[in-house]
Amino acid sequence: MTIRHDPYELRVGVPSVEVFRRLRTDAGLSDKAPEAVALALPNTWHGVILQCEGEPVGMGRIIGDGGTAFQIVDMCVHPAHQGRGLGKRIMAALTAELERRAPATAYVSLIADGPARFLYEKFGFADTATHKSIGMYRLMDGSTGASRS
Repeated sequence: MTIRHDPYELRVGVPSVEVFRRLRTDAGLSDKAPEAVALALPNTWHGVILQCEGEPVGMGRIIGDGGTAFQIVDMCVHPAHQGRGLGKRIMAALTAELERRAPATAYVSLIADGPARFLYEKFGFADTATHKSIGMYRLMDGSTGASRS
């Protein structure tokens, strides 16, 4: 019988500002200003960092008010490590913490980019449109992609 070494370790916490920005951009997510990241990270309700032999290669965070509303954000895995079920590991850790600590009436949301929706559906997330809701957004620079009058 062959025993395979698993080089991946999931730990609770948030990365440094520099690592956070690198993980996001390496995974194809938008960059965030260092000042904004420095403000955001300490306000994480729960976060996890995925490491491969000590090097951060993925992360996920939960933000929210701690009672009624939570959002899963910054889910990413470096492209060189994708396709190994690592996003599933991150989501499992985040949802386990929600199930352990969040009130039963809490609303948990996320934005699913592309095929990531299939991962999130495995953890009980549903398209808001099926509930007569739509997700909306606004960037603070005023852009939304919507046409203006």
